[in-house]
Amino acid sequence: MYRASLLLAAGLFAASPAMAQTVTFGASTQLTGPVANTGRYYKDAYQFAVDRINTEGGVKIGSKQEKLAVKILDNQSDVNLSVRQYVQLLSQDKVDFLLGGFASNFILADSSIAEKNEVPMVQGGGASDQIYSRGYKYIFGTLAPASDYFGSTIEAMQKLDPKPRKVALLYADDSFDVSVAKGTRDLLKKAGFDVAIDERYSSNASDFSSLLSRIKSEGVDAVLMACHETEGLNFIRQAKSLDVQPKMYSLTVGVPSADFRQALGQDANGASGMSAWLPSPKLKDQWFGNAEKFAKDWKARFGYEPDYHAAAGVAAVEAYVKAIEAAGSIDHAKVRDALSKVDFDSLYGHVKFGPTGQIDLPQTMVQIQHDEVVPIFADDHFVGKMQYPLLAWDQR
Repeated sequence: MYRASLLLAAGLFAASPAMAQTVTFGASTQLTGPVANTGRYYKDAYQFAVDRINTEGGVKIGSKQEKLAVKILDNQSDVNLSVRQYVQLLSQDKVDFLLGGFASNFILADSSIAEKNEVPMVQGGGASDQIYSRGYKYIFGTLAPASDYFGSTIEAMQKLDPKPRKVALLYADDSFDVSVAKGTRDLLKKAGFDVAIDERYSSNASDFSSLLSRIKSEGVDAVLMACHETEGLNFIRQAKSLDVQPKMYSLTVGVPSADFRQALGQDANGASGMSAWLPSPKLKDQWFGNAEKFAKDWKARFGYEPDYHAAAGVAAVEAYVKAIEAAGSIDHAKVRDALSKVDFDSLYGHVKFGPTGQIDLPQTMVQIQHDEVVPIFADDHFVGKMQYPLLAWDQR
């Protein structure tokens, strides 16, 4: 059903009767609450993509050229509210298609609404393998599997001289971090590492003192932490205050973000992480030119740097446009089938969904050096020089 253009960011804007007919996407994401810093990437990514595609003529459906619009609701970082809002988007707002918000526990719940109503959802905010293990047909994702997030990091660790002897695996109790831990545990075992600590902590934890004391007393060389940004920040701040200095540590979320570096200042230096996307001019795009240009345009518009969340969100909208054009229709079943066959190059990388609906892009290991995110390891080899062992806290 084509909708009159409704452009909503955090508030409500009335549609003008004179505006062109549109294909409307709907999403609920975190614009306020504990993870709003990351949730904003999706609001901005969806609006940026819709605006840019519209300037290029919109989406071609059969012989007609139609415009896009997006309606975004603030779930206030509340999963239950998010679910209710997806029901609202379909039953009251009558949006045509669904986009996702941030975090795997949200996507797990929200995608059930899409599946029940047989409406496609393409999302760039949930990577947990659990999302795709339920046999759902209407969920598609532009983040690579959580279980392999530390794959490039562990490959790099095997090539370090000397190799880390003892490893600590820390993870929160949400679906994303549990998936990361399960996959990482297997990868560490296969690589022959001694896992001295394998510990789950509560999501949104603020006190890591007991874990840090164990890391120090056990003589852990490498810490692999599946976390969200706030947890990672708390961990690093407390590691410094307790003078815990492993030879390396790597976090699943936060390191590629400018906010992370600003929050920690020089203490961010040395932190490792991973990213499926970096703003390389080699990544070409039909609408944005290339990833480097996209990053500059993004910062000029929004005032902050994009990271892989932003690129994954834009790729979700682009995948929809490709599928709608291939289907020649906005029929949900036809677009769903077309999504399963999309295959194109974008500013995010090569977009092609696997049998379960999840993309598979390799992670690049990155490290913060001199306040910049530096690529370290990709495609089975070092692409940059890693700071290892890490310098003392007062030398960073």
